Amino acid sequence: MLLFLQIMFTEFIAEMGDKTQLMLIALTSRFKLRDIIIGTAAAILVLNGLAVLLGGLVSELIPTWLIRLVAAAAFLFFAITSLRGDNDEEEEAKEENVSRFAPLTVFCTFFVAELGDKTQLTAITFGANEGMSAAVTVWLACSIGLFAADILGMLIGYLLKSKTPDGLLNTLAFFIFAIFGNLTMHEGLGLLLGKNHPAVFPVTMIIAILFILASVVVFMKRVHKDVSPRIKY
Repeated sequence: MLLFLQIMFTEFIAEMGDKTQLMLIALTSRFKLRDIIIGTAAAILVLNGLAVLLGGLVSELIPTWLIRLVAAAAFLFFAITSLRGDNDEEEEAKEENVSRFAPLTVFCTFFVAELGDKTQLTAITFGANEGMSAAVTVWLACSIGLFAADILGMLIGYLLKSKTPDGLLNTLAFFIFAIFGNLTMHEGLGLLLGKNHPAVFPVTMIIAILFILASVVVFMKRVHKDVSPRIKY
């Protein structure tokens, strides 16, 4: 029991303030709490299972730079979709289709963002130290600690959603995803080309500028969409 509590508390502290916790706050602007819980719980169980049982084999087989670039692309995609928003009619029309894929979307996004993160490395370390005899204990303790920290992020997100004006949480989500997306992109390019490679910063800036231009286009379309119904009879 002492080992279980030690691992759970360590994983809980490691996740507090992490990018995936902030990501979940942002995801509350687009998905239902039920879908986020299902997707996150499944991703946590799979990730920690891989970490404990395979000892980080997945992280060794998949290049770290590729993981970071995929995560960055996912963050930037969610930034754009958060900025775009949906009107009430479109939201009602798409609600059934979106709800079918929401848990899977959350699962994939969380999985990629958390893969190779410090919390997974923590699980790998505990798994290596305790051995296969304690694999189930380490797996459950890591999963519960990680999920407990992330559930706080979900609840904070939904509290903000219910207490803030319409559109404010989408704006917050946009900035969270945009910041982490560009930082992760810079990190991934550094791992791919070399941290001190002269092309890392220029390429990162080019991607950031293209992202800003795309965001402006999406925002202008959103404004036009919001204004058009008002001028019609």
